[in-house]
Amino acid sequence: MFDFDALSQAIARRTVLCVGDLMLDEFVYGEVARISPEAPAPVLAVQRSETNVGGAGNVARNIAAIGARCIFVGLIGNDEAGERLKRELGDAERIESILVCDPSRPTTRKVRFVSEHFSTHLLRADWEQARPATGGIEQQLIDAVLPQLARADIVLLSDYTKGVLTARVIRNVIDAARRRGIPVIVDPKSPNLAIYRGATLLKPNRREFVEATRSAADTVEAIAHAAQDAMQLADCEAILVTRGEHGMTLVARQGEPIHVPAHPVKVSDRSGLGDTVAAALAATLATGAGWETALRMASAAAAVAVGKPGTATVTSVELRRRILPHAYLAAEEKIVAAGGDLDTPLREWRRQGLRIGFTNGCFDILHPGHVKVLTAARAACDRLVVGLNSNASTRRLKGEGRPVQDERARAEVLAALEAVDLVAIFEEDTPIRLITEIKPNVLVKGGDYVRETVVGHEIVEAHGGVVMLVDILQGHSTTQLVDRARGGGQ
Repeated sequence: MFDFDALSQAIARRTVLCVGDLMLDEFVYGEVARISPEAPAPVLAVQRSETNVGGAGNVARNIAAIGARCIFVGLIGNDEAGERLKRELGDAERIESILVCDPSRPTTRKVRFVSEHFSTHLLRADWEQARPATGGIEQQLIDAVLPQLARADIVLLSDYTKGVLTARVIRNVIDAARRRGIPVIVDPKSPNLAIYRGATLLKPNRREFVEATRSAADTVEAIAHAAQDAMQLADCEAILVTRGEHGMTLVARQGEPIHVPAHPVKVSDRSGLGDTVAAALAATLATGAGWETALRMASAAAAVAVGKPGTATVTSVELRRRILPHAYLAAEEKIVAAGGDLDTPLREWRRQGLRIGFTNGCFDILHPGHVKVLTAARAACDRLVVGLNSNASTRRLKGEGRPVQDERARAEVLAALEAVDLVAIFEEDTPIRLITEIKPNVLVKGGDYVRETVVGHEIVEAHGGVVMLVDILQGHSTTQLVDRARGGGQ
């Protein structure tokens, strides 16, 4: 329910200050064909390996991949893993890293051994000292973060409980951000949500939320009930519970809970999925976007991330393809002739919990006024169906000599627009049959109408939908264009 391109441009002008536990993620891939003769353990015949910046560093990488700028503050040890992370972050575009070195601890490093054929994690080996930073190191972290607030549009605390986000660091950062009016998102690991008191949004996964609230958290209603008490405890504006294949549920102090279902995708790897979600939330909320827009961006980012192996990043291009999937279809794949099958795509969209929009017209010669209405309509929904008057229907409405272009040509031009997900041609004078069949969540028309004169408004409103009127662009009219082309106008 947003203009993706406008949002992407806004994200590119924002800076996220990310603070958290940095780690080196390694993945060793191979095949298992036998059991070790030395012990009852599988033998992995190694074929390849990958090394990535992980933990909160993966959050920073995803922020940059989505298109925002990231200032990252983290902690490393005096070792080769730390040096490697420093080099990787130093070479990354749109990331400015400030790394505090603690010689008394190793850099957190995780190595996962993966059977590629079965997409199964066989073993993980960790090198770490998960203890809170103390004394001078803790103060260095605070001193590294606070001066950067002046450059930040939003703060993201990524807590893996490896030592960076101590109670004192958290308190200093949140209090300083609040004094400046900067929102703070926390990806928490501690079950004591009170230590994040004053944050704008807490983003636990379901397991973390259950541990923190002692609730079942198995339904939207149960999450909403438990979240109210948790928000009082943490003095936050909202709590977002990520629920894997069951989607995401956000409960805010004001308004009804918002639930966004997960995209139906084949899962390759969930490593770093929470990092991707946190990054998409932060980058979107940094623009001033609302909760629902941020959730839909985060849900799309999650769907892309789980389809990739290892600790993956999600780019703006990949997000665009996920959010506007029909923009990449050939025009003819988006056209349904009069009386054709609309039920199949509608049933799938409804199963995914998507918001369906509808608008209609003759669209004889597409002009900027049409484009404005179509763009606004697509921004108000997840999938947009455009009802198109057939040749006979247009002739009855507009008179002899119209349409200038036949229905197939008009349908192909409409279908070529990325804002349009489906074009449905209809023979009747009005789209009332289509509206009855589609039952859209939002019905869109130009501002030269009033709600009561919009065909189908009663049907839409009876099913809980809304009518949206878009201000028309003055000076643009198909009839004027046709008259001018035929010598009837100046």
